[in-house]
Amino acid sequence: MSESKAFISGCKGLSLSSEERSFFDGERPWGFILFGRNIGEEQQISDLVAALRDSIGNPAAPVLIDQEGGRVQRIRPPLVQQYPNGAAIGEIYRRDAEGGLRAAWLMGRLHAFDLMRFGITVDCLPVLDVPVPGSHDVIGNRAYGHDPQSVTAIGRAMAEGLKSGGMLPVMKHMPGHGRTFVDSHHSLPVVSETFDELAKSDFLPFIAMKDEVMAMSAHMVFTAIDPDNPATTSAKVVREIIRGHIGFDGLLMSDDVSMNALAGDMSTRARNIIDAGLDLVLHCHGIMDEMKAVADVVPVLAGETLRRARAAEAAFRKPDNANEQELRAEFNSLFATV
Repeated sequence: MSESKAFISGCKGLSLSSEERSFFDGERPWGFILFGRNIGEEQQISDLVAALRDSIGNPAAPVLIDQEGGRVQRIRPPLVQQYPNGAAIGEIYRRDAEGGLRAAWLMGRLHAFDLMRFGITVDCLPVLDVPVPGSHDVIGNRAYGHDPQSVTAIGRAMAEGLKSGGMLPVMKHMPGHGRTFVDSHHSLPVVSETFDELAKSDFLPFIAMKDEVMAMSAHMVFTAIDPDNPATTSAKVVREIIRGHIGFDGLLMSDDVSMNALAGDMSTRARNIIDAGLDLVLHCHGIMDEMKAVADVVPVLAGETLRRARAAEAAFRKPDNANEQELRAEFNSLFATV
């Protein structure tokens, strides 16, 4: 089997087109990501996940999803229950730290029950961003709290719940997306705080969880570190902050390359991401011309990126023997009074 290329790809709809099958067969992305447009009914989701893996001849290829709860939940009722947002977990934690951590672990574990039955193996959680007062709600109530200690504690419990269910988490958005005053889907956020200010808050949850195997970058400029480039395309941020100060040596993927916080055409963006030292380019929209542009410029996995990808692939563990009905009842009881 030939080596994968350094990108993760979405697809357009509820099933693969012949063009998509041919593209994936030829370009061999490392993994795939699903969005709401890919979600129909139970068998359809399972069939799509199987078809994605079959298209590259890898039955273990990672399949990702953003299944947080609240407004960022790609699979919704009636297929799975509607989960609360991160802020609701944080509210329990502020009243009862032990109960909040249990709620976070349970939600991660229940996500794993939900997603693994479809063959989805990676959830883009936890959200380790620490919002500041007045920041844009692109993070907002997705965050677990407004201090790094509570964000770290809840994020770690959420990740452990996912891993107990046989999934892997992706920390986001490294090195911190809490200070944005614009939506990075549409504009480029610029953060002017000093390194010392960032180091006292934004970076701390990522330092605490630096041994996780995957993380996603932030499309934000940190002027104290690199005033000219967002973290996703900044070799200085990747080298000095993410790999250096934070100490993360896992697999680092971009946030969606299609987001308008990034400059240039799709080829330029993808090339800049790889040149900055990220391991993988994430392309989400399923637009074939853009997918081809990304695939044309990303390399085959090699060297440190291949090592990190192999480490991530080896980190999956067998799910525990937890009773889903009991855990779901316990989880729902914690929110009965929220």
